[in-house]
Amino acid sequence: MRLLLRTVLGGLVISALVVGGTAFRVWQVARDDDRTHADMAVVLGAAQYNGVPSAVLEARLEHARKLYEQGVVNYIVTTGGSQPGDNFTEGQAGKLWLVDHQVPEDRIVEVGEGNDTLGSIQALGVAARERNLKTAVIVSDPWHSLRARTMAEDEGLDAWPSPTRSGPNVQTRETQVFYIRRETAALLYYHLMKAPAGAFDGITL
Repeated sequence: MRLLLRTVLGGLVISALVVGGTAFRVWQVARDDDRTHADMAVVLGAAQYNGVPSAVLEARLEHARKLYEQGVVNYIVTTGGSQPGDNFTEGQAGKLWLVDHQVPEDRIVEVGEGNDTLGSIQALGVAARERNLKTAVIVSDPWHSLRARTMAEDEGLDAWPSPTRSGPNVQTRETQVFYIRRETAALLYYHLMKAPAGAFDGITL
C-alpha cells in the first residue's frame, strides 16, 4: 500500500513538473522576438470574413508586412484553409490584405490549406520545399509561438518566432493566462500524439 502511494505521488509530481515546465517554455518563447533574416515570414491563419481578415489575423499580417519592409524576410507566406460555406480561405484573405497594403504580389506565397495549426504547417512544408525556402520567422500570437515553431521544425524548417504584440489575443492578463493554459495542453498533446489537439475550449487548434 505504501509503495502504491509513493508511486502515485511520484507520478503526480512528475506530471506537475512536465506541465509546469511546458507552461514556462510557452511563456518564455512568447517573449522572444527574433528578427534574424529569414527566407520567409509565415503568417499563421485566423478567422476571416468573406475575404476580410479578423482583428487577430490583421494584427499578424501587419506584423509580417513590417518585417518585410524592414528587410527581415524575402517573402511572406499566408496560411490557413476555409470553413464550410466560406468564399475565401484564410490564406487568400491574408494575401489580399497584403497586396492592398503595398506588398508586391510576387513576394507573397499563399498556402490556403489546413484547418488547424498542424495542417497549415504541413502544407507550408510542401510549399517551402517546392520553392527551396528553408528559414522561417513564425508570425502568430505570442502564446502560439512555441507550438508553431516546434511543428515547423518537425517539417524540416529552421524557424524562430517574431510574434505580434497587438490584437485582441494579447490584451489582458486573463487572456494571457487562458492562452498559456490552452497552448500548454495543445503542445503536450502534439508531443505525445504528433497530431492536432482538436477543439480546446471551443477553439480548433
